[in-house]
Amino acid sequence: MNTKPLPIDAAVIAAAATQYPTPFHLYDEVGIRHAVQRLNAAFAWVPQFRNYFAVKALPNPAILKMVVAEGCGLDCSSFTELFMAARMGVRDDAIMFTSNNTPLDEYRMALKLGSFINFDDVDHLNWLDAQKVRWPEVISFRYNPGAEREGNTIIGRPAEAKFGATRAQLLQGYAMAQARGVTRFGLHTMIASNERNADYFVTTADMLFAVAAEMHQQLGIEFEYINLGGGIGIPYHPDDQTVDLERVSAGVEAAYQRHIVANGMRPPRVMLECGRVITGPYGMLVTRVRHAKTTYRNYIGVDASMADLMRPGMYGAYHHISVLGKADVPASEIYDVVGSLCENNDKFAINRALPPIDAGDVLVIHDTGAHGRAMGFNYNGKLRCAEVLHTSAGELKLIRRAETLDDYLATIIDED
Repeated sequence: MNTKPLPIDAAVIAAAATQYPTPFHLYDEVGIRHAVQRLNAAFAWVPQFRNYFAVKALPNPAILKMVVAEGCGLDCSSFTELFMAARMGVRDDAIMFTSNNTPLDEYRMALKLGSFINFDDVDHLNWLDAQKVRWPEVISFRYNPGAEREGNTIIGRPAEAKFGATRAQLLQGYAMAQARGVTRFGLHTMIASNERNADYFVTTADMLFAVAAEMHQQLGIEFEYINLGGGIGIPYHPDDQTVDLERVSAGVEAAYQRHIVANGMRPPRVMLECGRVITGPYGMLVTRVRHAKTTYRNYIGVDASMADLMRPGMYGAYHHISVLGKADVPASEIYDVVGSLCENNDKFAINRALPPIDAGDVLVIHDTGAHGRAMGFNYNGKLRCAEVLHTSAGELKLIRRAETLDDYLATIIDED
């Protein structure tokens, strides 16, 4: 199978490509809202379930307001993301702050907002003491299981990952907090990204609930929440299967009963921090063909580049490509689809079967709604592209303009 349906009607995409200069990322409000609703419905058994949308996936307030309105909190990992949440009026337990190698100003901002703070390193408690910064009311640590689990390509093997604390360090950190009179605790892990095996998340829940039960048995602590992290993948390739959220939920519930309920623990909230599965399939990069070139291969040069979508060049990730207006034309040609950066990995597709393509054709690169525009950069002086929303009312709305040369030059100090 080499076809994949567009998430938005082709006529709407064509209208957007007429109204706005390419390239731009285009998002579908209806699809995003439905994705949150599906996740909430799957975990309806959880008391006070909340998914904390990973702001890093798509840091645009228009999108963030949308997912918050559907019941999400915000998973923040930097000062800027915290600041964005604050400007939207999101505070307190609607923010989960999980960072690493964390600077002091980020801790202070998270404390000011009253957010949950998830520590990557137990020694940061001592460091905060040395900086004369108070601890949060809820102490939570990120668990790294090391060789106990296998990660995947994006995050890597847990034993080699820079994130999180060992089980022995967890015990030390919670005991330290108890000695200071802390009575509210959380627990977190995140060991895979874009994982499409439903059983992987069940195994992760089983592991983390077992760790919580162990901490309860050894220290007598109760957990206010257990955050299973995110990482639920999406079907980038036409042959990929969508993750069965109901299967994941059923497995998580069974593990919850086995470790939490059976050990007489006070029932904690169960949280997720998914981003990709919420917005990923409902975004696309719309780009126009500039040139065709034939040397040792056939190249199609478009006006987008790796600066607009890093994943194919960085990870070798597959993103499906549709040629607007040629859905019924056989994919009889083999192309590399490339941008104009001075880097040979500036490619959206390699040896891809596509219909015959002409200069001026509009290409739609699928599944860019997460870690697409967010990972943009300015190498070669490329200006980052716009973001457009297809609203539930059927309108096209510009939610981030394209950068200008003035934007690019604004931070330069001219000594002349």
